[in-house]
Amino acid sequence: MADLTKNIQYVKGVGEARAKLLNRLGIFDLNDLITYYPRTYEDRSIPKKIEELVDGEEALIEVMPVTRVSEVRIRRNMTILKMNARDDTGICQMTWFNQSYLKGMFKPGEYYKFYGKVSKKGNRVEMSSPVYDKADETKNTGRIIPVYPSTYKLSQTMLRKIIENGLHEIDGKIEESLPEYLVDEYKLLDLNTAINQIHFPDSFDDFELARKRLVFEELLSMQIALLALKNQYSKERRGIVFNKDAKMSDVINKLPFSLTKAQLRVLEEIDNDMESEKPMNRLLQGDVGSGKTVVALIAAYKCVKSGYQSAIMAPTAILAVQHLESFTEILKDAGIRCELLISGITKKKKEDILRRLEAGEIDILIGTHALLEENVVFHNLGLVVTDEQHRFGVRQRSIITEKGNNPDVLVMTATPIPRTLALILYGDLDISIIDELPPNRKKIETYAVTKGMDERVNNFLKQQIDQGRQAYIVCPLVEENEEINAKSVMELAEHYKNKVFKDYRVEYLHGKMKAKEKDAIMESFKNGDIDILISTTVIEVGVNVPNSNIMVVENAERFGLAQLHQLRGRVGRGEYQSYCILKYNGNSQVIRERMKVMTSTNDGFVISEKDLELRGTGEFFGTKQHGLPEFKIANLFEDIGTLKSVQAIAIKIINDDPKLEKEKNKSLKKVVDEKFGNRIEI
Repeated sequence: MADLTKNIQYVKGVGEARAKLLNRLGIFDLNDLITYYPRTYEDRSIPKKIEELVDGEEALIEVMPVTRVSEVRIRRNMTILKMNARDDTGICQMTWFNQSYLKGMFKPGEYYKFYGKVSKKGNRVEMSSPVYDKADETKNTGRIIPVYPSTYKLSQTMLRKIIENGLHEIDGKIEESLPEYLVDEYKLLDLNTAINQIHFPDSFDDFELARKRLVFEELLSMQIALLALKNQYSKERRGIVFNKDAKMSDVINKLPFSLTKAQLRVLEEIDNDMESEKPMNRLLQGDVGSGKTVVALIAAYKCVKSGYQSAIMAPTAILAVQHLESFTEILKDAGIRCELLISGITKKKKEDILRRLEAGEIDILIGTHALLEENVVFHNLGLVVTDEQHRFGVRQRSIITEKGNNPDVLVMTATPIPRTLALILYGDLDISIIDELPPNRKKIETYAVTKGMDERVNNFLKQQIDQGRQAYIVCPLVEENEEINAKSVMELAEHYKNKVFKDYRVEYLHGKMKAKEKDAIMESFKNGDIDILISTTVIEVGVNVPNSNIMVVENAERFGLAQLHQLRGRVGRGEYQSYCILKYNGNSQVIRERMKVMTSTNDGFVISEKDLELRGTGEFFGTKQHGLPEFKIANLFEDIGTLKSVQAIAIKIINDDPKLEKEKNKSLKKVVDEKFGNRIEI
């Protein structure tokens, strides 16, 4: 069998310098190399006649030079090479920039193949910077050519050559990873053929067969891992059976507002979980403003009235404080003791909280990552709620659950995921969805405008602020670089402070600030001491400010739709009509389509579907959000049919062989262990 762990540096054609470039692409060994799949393909297999060429297309022609290569120096560091070539239908001019070595390359009277971008002006046909082969060669033409994600210092030609060398080194000796019965039953290609054909397909039919095989394996291993994770959580575990007499209705009936049908349905699901022997492990999805927090509060009430403690973990201190205020207000007559644990509280106060917590004198502890600290000891933890669950890793959730004896777990997110995908992706969790907003929530009027509308937007902001309202202005994250981001926010803030809104109270907020500083600014904004808050996406998960009714997003084209929707949800929480203004640059079809989606609907689930379609799963989910590795080839939007069928296959396999111990599943167990071994025991 081939040694797939071989360091990439020692693959033919790599060496130390190129290894560093490949490392940037996530390629460290031979296995990474052969599973570094193309992002697209160019069909360079069928030549066209010159008279058939279309302006702007990339095409292949087979022609004979009729002039030698001539070189013209435009300026000191720029030369243009030109050569005319012909077939029996016309003449095409080839042009190259700064490639002097081509001058003696082409001989009149011999045929060559050229592939490049076509430009047509009247009767003149030109091909810019074409790649080429002799008529009988297929190095760069005459076949389907893969195109890979790459860096500017690693050309496609070089990357293709390295991958070819890697495949030659393996030479069909990759160990088969799927059981023979699955390969036969579902008419799948063997792994060696699939790997070769995904990189250098003989035809597009062969490419489809290769992709089918690799997608099948990737999704099957994920589904088996999720099922194993779910079984692992519930096996040999007896959860807490909460008291049936601790009725959720006792607190529901005392609420100063009515719950939606969706909230009541979800509470029934949670109630059933809490009264069963099986530990609850449930994901609660709900759009921004759908009322997830009150659901968590009611679940915590049942927990406490059954004689246990609840932990509520929020991603930010300001959100934790907000939860404490909500819980304290609603539960003030219920005799339930709530407390807050966040970084920044005094040592004396913290020691007092920890003492009372361990003694059982605190019923509900609300906090941030501070809840994860080793010295946080509960008397009898019964329920763990994590808010905005994608902000916490799987390990963080397990740390806090280990502070109790199989407590119930409720994880919440306001990032809507299409229902079908959620049911499959979060296979280790039961799923509840609040798909209804409270009736008093007004639709947020959303407008997409270009930069030329700045003055009108600014005048609108002034008009609203003069009426007593407040506004957010959000700057985009620039390549995850907080320093660049912070600078851009401060520059914009200074511009608005000193020029555009000099008569208004303007502040800024960014990720480089200390937590205390951020919390103080948000508190000032909440109290109405700031008119305009200029911020990065740190306000995406933040405090409710009912008086803020305008959200302006700068460079909206840089955000995903789901994130834009999350940001938009920061307004529209009070009695006033709210507005979201998306300022964008560019005029591509994708940008226009994305802006159209945002202005046409306030439904987070509709938006998430479109976001998934437009951006693909890698960007949509991100490893931090769902805790799974990025898919190398599967696309959850395009491959939803395969995903559904594979889920059924996985259930059948696990029911027949829960630990994959049978000889026929040996190879499958190895794949699952390699990909998910750090998360599951199978």
